[in-house]
Amino acid sequence: MKESINCTRLFVLLSVILTMAGMAFAQEQPFRAPGMTCSDLAYLHCPDRECSSATVINQGNVVEMKTRRTYFLDFPCDLKKGEKVTFILSLHGGGSYGNWQRHYFPLLDYVNKYRLVVATPNAPTRAWSTADDEYLQNIVNYVIEQLGKENIKAFWLAGHSQGGMTSNRIIRTDFFKDKVDGWLSLSGGRLGGNPGRGATFFPISGGAAAATPTTPPATAGASGGSSTTASAMAALRELPTSDFSFIYTTGIREVDEKGVPETSEWARKFSCGPRRAPVEIVDTKAGYVYDSSRLNLLRPGWGLLPGPGKAQMFVFPDCQDGRIVADVVRLEKGHTEGLEPKVTEELVKLMLSAKGGKLQQTR
Repeated sequence: MKESINCTRLFVLLSVILTMAGMAFAQEQPFRAPGMTCSDLAYLHCPDRECSSATVINQGNVVEMKTRRTYFLDFPCDLKKGEKVTFILSLHGGGSYGNWQRHYFPLLDYVNKYRLVVATPNAPTRAWSTADDEYLQNIVNYVIEQLGKENIKAFWLAGHSQGGMTSNRIIRTDFFKDKVDGWLSLSGGRLGGNPGRGATFFPISGGAAAATPTTPPATAGASGGSSTTASAMAALRELPTSDFSFIYTTGIREVDEKGVPETSEWARKFSCGPRRAPVEIVDTKAGYVYDSSRLNLLRPGWGLLPGPGKAQMFVFPDCQDGRIVADVVRLEKGHTEGLEPKVTEELVKLMLSAKGGKLQQTR
């Protein structure tokens, strides 16, 4: 009987210790929301090859409570309250999905090493418009409230294609213009002078086609598509009035024979020096995703199978106020091959080298 009582006491004591430890762990975690998970392998992470359609089209497990729409939120599982991080809002291209975007630009592989918090939302129509602005703003507000703006070293927008055009639109709005420290355009338009389109850019001759579930189409508006995309493209003709760092990436096969311009009005705005000679980035591993629906069309400008590759990073040096202005050109790549690991990491390091702190200046 005595042994039984002692065992019961020991069980109760262990239960209390585990409960208190769990409460302490929960208090340390900056994010607590229904459906949110965190593990060493990111939620719904694609394998190295042949990511399934069911995985690609998943729209996330975190609920934005006001609109009841879901999104993905990637962050270090050991993130502590008060830790300094970089926050990135990553927008998919027209016709695509959040989980495709997570693997096209795979920041999810670098959240631990570089202490990133990455929100990847979804447009129900698979093309961003002003109807989505409240949803995006609510996500940003939630992350800022959970982390504390004093703990966000920098806030960046990253967007592929129509997601890049949407970044260009929203960064001019009252909500974002005083918050965003930088914009990474993933084939989503270049501030300060756009390159021309290559002859094989469009997924079919004569214009962009409708998307399939595993496709990340990106430029319907470029061939006279939606008014939203056309409006976003028109906005590229004028430079934004706010100050932020800007990085442009493109596949060399997307652009015409003139390539990416050597000068930039955006670099001139910050009195940057002349564009430096390129730094070469070599990847021996392929990216995760691609447009599997149009490979039979063999449109290199649109994109073929992912594979190893090289990229050239061109930086405009010595910009005022610690801003970064740069172009990154992926060689032998088109619009839809997912970014390889080394070029992704170099882009992250470039983003982190730029001035941040706008959120600390907001009321």
